Parts: sequence; C-alpha cells; structure tokens
Amino acid sequence: MLITESKINVRYAETDQMGVVYHANYLVWCEIGRTELIEALGFRYADMEKSGILSPVTNINLSYKAPAKYGEKVTVRTWIEDYTGIRVTYGYEIINEEGRQCVAGYSEHVCVKNETFRPINIKKQFPDWHEAYEKHKK
Repeated sequence: MLITESKINVRYAETDQMGVVYHANYLVWCEIGRTELIEALGFRYADMEKSGILSPVTNINLSYKAPAKYGEKVTVRTWIEDYTGIRVTYGYEIINEEGRQCVAGYSEHVCVKNETFRPINIKKQFPDWHEAYEKHKK
C-alpha cells in the first residue's frame, strides 16, 4: 500500500477568529493529498479530464479529532482505502507537527463521462490506472 505525505503550512486565511482551521479547508487539503497520491502513482487528473473523463466526489466523511492552528505545519497522509474498478475510496489522516491526529476520513469517487455523467469502467478505459490502484490499495 502506497501512502503519500503532503506538507501544508496553515495560513491565516484558512483559520477562523480563534486561529483554528475552518472545517471546510480540510476538504481542500484532502484534495491536495489525493492529487499528490495520483501523481506518485505516475498519473495526472488533468490527463484524465482531457480524455473526457471526470472523477466527482460521491461521498465524503471526515472526523475532526483535534484543531490545526495558524502557523503550524500539518501533514496530509493519503492512500487508496478501497477500489472496485468503478469506485475509488481514498483514505486521509491529517496530523499536526506535534504528531496529533487532527482529522481522519475518506472520500469516494467514480469516474464518469464528461458529457453524460455516466460511470465508466476504469479497468477498460484506463488499464494502467486500474493496475496501479489494484497494486496499491489497502
């Protein structure tokens, strides 16, 4: 199983009046982690989109454990939690610089045709992606 680690400096604009990261910003950080994981596998979302395929989020679940704060550095750990050939579930863990888990969760995605939003079979459409996901899933 491949786990990537993305380092993020918590910026002031990402926090609320208490200096704590606003909850929606964790979603952006998960997207950064997911993109870096895909690149570590040797692929790019942009190339998939150029071929007319999108990968929308169908479900997301994050559990908030401890606050990340302005001025800290956090690490977003990302992996392939599950893969069915049609649906991909990415796992996430966001840890602050003290090693405390701030967030744990997952997001589910399906690949769809841009024009119709009908799901595609990743194994048939992107056999290289399929092979990598099979190899590196949990």
